[in-house]
Amino acid sequence: MAYSEKRTKILMGLTYAAAVLFVLAMLMNFFYVGPERQQGEAQRIFYIHLSSFLGSFLAFGAAVVAGIAYLRSRNPKWDTLGHSAVEIGLGFSTITIVTGMAWARPIWNTWWTWDPRLTSVTIMWLAYAAYMMLRTGIEDPERRRRFAAVYAIVAFASVLYTIIIIRIRPDTIHPVVAGPTQADPEGSFEVSGRIRDTLFFNMITFTVITVVLVWHRIRLENFSERVARRKMEVLADL
Repeated sequence: MAYSEKRTKILMGLTYAAAVLFVLAMLMNFFYVGPERQQGEAQRIFYIHLSSFLGSFLAFGAAVVAGIAYLRSRNPKWDTLGHSAVEIGLGFSTITIVTGMAWARPIWNTWWTWDPRLTSVTIMWLAYAAYMMLRTGIEDPERRRRFAAVYAIVAFASVLYTIIIIRIRPDTIHPVVAGPTQADPEGSFEVSGRIRDTLFFNMITFTVITVVLVWHRIRLENFSERVARRKMEVLADL
């Protein structure tokens, strides 16, 4: 499909904006905000850790919307959105896990522990990795799209479980951003002042980055499909 010049300009504008926002976010993370009163310098990882999870949440949520839309319309463009969103969400969730491990080492004195939240985010990652395997294991395009749409909707339960687990399990040691939990009635640390400003700026930044990456991934998928069709046409003419 051909893209209008206006849409291309919008995408490029968002791309440049995302790059600028990311640089500003990193400057805020390392120079604007001071160390947190309980966790010290290690807490700086928190801004990327939480914001990357927000990116994965938005991407996986988009995959749910795409799955529902595809099942209703059978329009392949929704499958392309769902596929692209899951890939980007899987990348962001990988960042969440890696930064979480880097954060845990100085705070918990271990890279990993089977805390309820860490266990749930691992289940979430594996659920969406299985989505990618599902797509590669089904050759029929229509069947692949249908199965992928249903799976994307069902797999979102793992995202919701990851969000709520920290508030319903009293045995978790994972900190919560705001508000009390059963494990920590007083809250894990104060989110106010420069910490709040930096956190919100990072979350806005990763929201824009998510939109940009998914949009670029959709275009890449469409380009790949055009190349595949052209290859088939050339082979048919031989």
